[in-house]
Amino acid sequence: QVQLVESGGGLVQAGGSLRLSCAASGLTDDTYAMGWFRQAPGKEREFVAYISWSGVTTYYADSVKGRFTISRDNAKNTVALQMNSLKPEDTAVYSCAARARITLSMDPGAYDYWGQGTQVTVSS
Repeated sequence: QVQLVESGGGLVQAGGSLRLSCAASGLTDDTYAMGWFRQAPGKEREFVAYISWSGVTTYYADSVKGRFTISRDNAKNTVALQMNSLKPEDTAVYSCAARARITLSMDPGAYDYWGQGTQVTVSS
């Protein structure tokens, strides 16, 4: 049984930083690409960042490029999202997801497994 568990969310002032972590278990191998998505109240889920299974390829939404960094440690089965220079518009529930394909995708429907999400609130 695959489980993805996020942690690290919380309340932070604008300009601050948070580091989210996603712990994966039950994945049969480490060839899963991983993504972070977020969903704000009343809005659709949106892509935030992607990392390939090797960690060599990363991709970011324009809205977070230069501020967020995705990374992974396959030995520990974890994926992290370092978020700097946070803005109030970054407020959302952040979820990690695993994709059993090697190609990049920003489509939530292309991901096979999801975590329950962690709340990030950025105050102005």
